[in-house]
Amino acid sequence: MLQQMNAQFANEQEKLLHDIGILSFVVIELSLYLDTHPTDQNAMKYFNHYNRLANEARQEYSAKYTPLTISCADASACDDWKWALAPMPWEGGCH
Repeated sequence: MLQQMNAQFANEQEKLLHDIGILSFVVIELSLYLDTHPTDQNAMKYFNHYNRLANEARQEYSAKYTPLTISCADASACDDWKWALAPMPWEGGCH
């Protein structure tokens, strides 16, 4: 099934951005659940797992393409401030 879903993406950048969106949604939903169920250990495990995956995906995207958030911007690796130079995904940055 994942193979079929991958066919809808134009390139690896677009797929990675899609995956980040899904992971971010899961993390937000789990954090909202944990706001009302703060002692649910299973939910904490899921939150930690998906939050780690989301952070890794954002770091991968930043390393390969451009930072998605200011916290992913790393000015030490280059001479340019990539945060301001690259088009954002909603500006067609994936195409």
